[in-house]
Amino acid sequence: QLRLVESGGGLVQPGESLRLSCAASGSTLSDYAIGWFRQVPGMEREGLTCISEADGVPYYESDLPRFIIRTDAAKKTVYLDIERLMPEDTAVYYCAASRQFCSAYVDGYEYWGQGTQVTVSS
Repeated sequence: QLRLVESGGGLVQPGESLRLSCAASGSTLSDYAIGWFRQVPGMEREGLTCISEADGVPYYESDLPRFIIRTDAAKKTVYLDIERLMPEDTAVYYCAASRQFCSAYVDGYEYWGQGTQVTVSS
């Protein structure tokens, strides 16, 4: 039912900020918890942050302070704002959706986008 498409990646300079987008279609975004992950070749997919509602109350969780998640319900889009980009931030960034709740683990999500590449280099 739900489809997710990431965008906004590309080549950026160290120290810059970047906004990634996760556009949802096919279902109501508010029915899902949305998480952002990233993956470097040879490494596990790393959970960054997640946003959801629990009993009607917005819930926000962020494991790293430079990664900020925002939602525009009207546009059915979830954003990831990354501050002070570093070369080690180079990765493929994914958004994912869960019908249940936020999780830091890949197996907690039922739907995934295809990812968007972020390369940080001078």
